[in-house]
Amino acid sequence: MPVPQMTYRALGKCGTKVSCLGLGGWTTYGGSIKDDHLIKTIIRAAFDSGINFFDIADIYANGESEKVMGKALKPFQRSDYVLTTKVFFPMSPQINDRGLSRKHIMESIDKSLKRLGTDYIDIYFCHRFDPETPIEETARAMDDLIHQGKILYWGTSEWTGDQIDTVQDLCRKTNLYRPQVEQPQYSLVARKKFETDTAPATRRHGLGSVVWSPLGSGILTGKYDDGIPDGSRMAEMDWIRDLFYKQDTLAKIRTFKAIADELGCTRSQLAIAWAMKHRDVSSVILGATSKEQLVENFGALKVIVSDQIAEKLETLFPA
Repeated sequence: MPVPQMTYRALGKCGTKVSCLGLGGWTTYGGSIKDDHLIKTIIRAAFDSGINFFDIADIYANGESEKVMGKALKPFQRSDYVLTTKVFFPMSPQINDRGLSRKHIMESIDKSLKRLGTDYIDIYFCHRFDPETPIEETARAMDDLIHQGKILYWGTSEWTGDQIDTVQDLCRKTNLYRPQVEQPQYSLVARKKFETDTAPATRRHGLGSVVWSPLGSGILTGKYDDGIPDGSRMAEMDWIRDLFYKQDTLAKIRTFKAIADELGCTRSQLAIAWAMKHRDVSSVILGATSKEQLVENFGALKVIVSDQIAEKLETLFPA
């Protein structure tokens, strides 16, 4: 079955373009999936179908995700894809091997570059806000990495609108490279923070948004309609189960199926298409564990979410 045509969007006011669907490695590559051949097959299928945006983090599988992602991307021309990684979470018990201090950032980038097998990172994300480090220290470290050629842009992930405002204003006043992109969670079951806080801030400053977990950690697919399967994210991660696995949400997801059926698509495809429709979204990050799942998700590219359908979905899953 031919894959629908990929489209590309700017990261806010940035000149670099990313595919409207990206591929990420959270909990999967190097974690739940350790088969190098399978990982290479998925990433090859993504690349051949037009995905040029690949997202990873040092904390994913404690560095193993970066290693396997780097190996899988090795056959491709480096300039043909946009590669990201992240820094913040503890990578060892050592007191300074965490956070957004200059020390941790400078040491972490070299370790990530080595694991990924590349000379530079396109976007280096501050994986969370660090209340223990002055924002100027973090911003200056990121600015230095850009001047050193180790990263091309830097971004934030799960920062609040106020935090985004603060770092943007600081960078303007001190003539530092500003963050260019924010990576927030966004789905029909996780709307409020992005729509009411993050997106208004990214719009004010001309930033792009690359959103993660568009399927609500799988609950929007119908995977959990009849309970929690062994080995699933909700079986392994209490915080995801506590956040999404609720009877009223499950009832809504059954109604959601009827809407998808009317459109002739799957729930996964409709959820992804809905997230792509938001005017501030540059790319929606997928998390595929098989080539078949990836191809099924690509079906979102041909789903048309009319304003009427969007209103129906947003009433069903209010922010």
